[in-house]
Amino acid sequence: MTRLILASQSPARTKLLSHAGIRHEVLVSDVDEDAVQARYGVTDPHDTALLLARAKAEAVASLPEADGALVIGCDSVFEFDGEAHGKPYTADVARERMLRMSGSMGVLHTGHWLVDCRDTDGGNTDDGGGDLTARGSGATLGSVSSAEVHFMDMSAEEIETYIATGEPLQCAGSFTIDGYGGAFIRKVDGDPHTVVGLSISTLRALLSQANVGITELWTGGAVDPADVRAE
Repeated sequence: MTRLILASQSPARTKLLSHAGIRHEVLVSDVDEDAVQARYGVTDPHDTALLLARAKAEAVASLPEADGALVIGCDSVFEFDGEAHGKPYTADVARERMLRMSGSMGVLHTGHWLVDCRDTDGGNTDDGGGDLTARGSGATLGSVSSAEVHFMDMSAEEIETYIATGEPLQCAGSFTIDGYGGAFIRKVDGDPHTVVGLSISTLRALLSQANVGITELWTGGAVDPADVRAE
């Protein structure tokens, strides 16, 4: 059975994979994002997203628990007025950002990095439980998916109420699309999953380069369309 490990503690990312019927495990990396950025000096939001995704994936791939699995790391960076915006963490930072973002547009970059930790020697091998494990590709590769996010005008009262929920403090760019913040997003140009934090189509492309079809990870447990179909 092909194993996929998500190197992220993001509830939104694991929920997205679960709703797409993609079997996965979660193993959180212990990466100091500030230290990684300081080491490489990357300032471009696009490159920063990819750098941090790679750091997370490689940190988890180095753990014994990742042996025989594929590891996907992700990181999102919001680009606004040429600046890179990660998580605001504080109400003051979130407020300042959201006041500027109101009625405007920015680009959300989500970096993806895949590491194939399966054995590259020989052919298919028994995993010890009688199941055959496919030979690994040795792949370590990444890609960035970007989407333009257009915001509606937000009143000061709406911003304060949103901040009070705590939701924007732990999100790149100080907003979400799959929570309260969705009320303030007018449209998205690009893959909406990118704004959630993991592009399923990008994951499919990376897996393909590692000789893995995404259907190998389907559980048959995707959300029933009847549960989400508009009335």
